[in-house]
Amino acid sequence: MKAVEVEGEKVCIINTEGTLYAIGNICTHVGGPLDEGTLEGYEVECPWHGSKFDVRTGEPTKPPAVRAVPKYEVKID
Repeated sequence: MKAVEVEGEKVCIINTEGTLYAIGNICTHVGGPLDEGTLEGYEVECPWHGSKFDVRTGEPTKPPAVRAVPKYEVKID
């Protein structure tokens, strides 16, 4: 996982099973940096309180976060 800034937004780029995904890098619980968390399959875990998000949708899969992180389209030129 790698954090980048795109047009002022912090984005986490994730390569899982050969596919690139991009989601907001800031956990919606209390703002933890998702790029510093762990990735298991299609779930990224926030290092601060353990919230998990599906990298394909941005939706939370484990509390305490209940709101999705933004999901972005990935284009490779």
